[in-house]
Amino acid sequence: MNLIIGRKPVLEALNSDEEISKVYILFGQEGGIVNAIRVAAKKKGIKISQVPFEKFRQITQSKIAQGVAAVKSSQKFYTLQEIIKSAFSRINTSDSKPVISNESSSEKSEFNVGHKISPSGRNDNPLKLEDKNKSFPLLLILDSIQDTHNVGAILRSADCSGVDGVIITKHNSAPINETVVKTSAGASEHVKIAQINNLAQTIDELKQNGFWIVGSYLEGAKDYTKVDYKIPIALIVGNEEKGIRKLTADKCDYLVRIPMKGKIQSLNVSVATGILLFEILRQRSL
Repeated sequence: MNLIIGRKPVLEALNSDEEISKVYILFGQEGGIVNAIRVAAKKKGIKISQVPFEKFRQITQSKIAQGVAAVKSSQKFYTLQEIIKSAFSRINTSDSKPVISNESSSEKSEFNVGHKISPSGRNDNPLKLEDKNKSFPLLLILDSIQDTHNVGAILRSADCSGVDGVIITKHNSAPINETVVKTSAGASEHVKIAQINNLAQTIDELKQNGFWIVGSYLEGAKDYTKVDYKIPIALIVGNEEKGIRKLTADKCDYLVRIPMKGKIQSLNVSVATGILLFEILRQRSL
């Protein structure tokens, strides 16, 4: 059973496009959010079951659920091309709109502004929309993030910073489960997520569609505030212990780091991701 647990995550799921089949509420639960859950479920025709403590504990497997849980059909995943198209759909300009490629990663693609793709597979004359529109596509790639709490926290930051989609590697990555949903405070129900098998091929496809790849890395990296993010960006953050892989780092257009002042050389990946995302947001708001 695929569960969403916690009051806010359940309410967010009900207010999103998530397919919810049933809501469980522990006997005696009242209050503003619980009442809002009841109203939202009723509007969608979703069955609500009020259950005693023992049954509720069996359903949630003794997890901290704040007296509310919901059953969802399955986690919805998008294709990479769906996320790319959705990201560019926010940009509504008459003469500087990029063409999104439906071609395979082995075929060429180019912007509809006369900028050809370089032999490296990326547009070397990036689309600039500063005069017409300050909105730029932003994708986030999680390279083998294994802790569900980190994934949940990252998805929350992604939603808050306006990320258009999150791309997650299938292998050696945490599943999108109830812990992720709860830690994300329901953000996982709003952020578009794609799962991919081959990160190197995905990077090539993103470059063909006009994205510049920025990797969070320690060796040979620039200060994260010294990069101009007013272009289509795909930000990559890596595994809690190892960071992004060397092959992945070699395919990045920019490598960035957050300077440390203390004795510890790196931040928790979810904290670092939040800092990087909001620096991108800050620059783009200027």
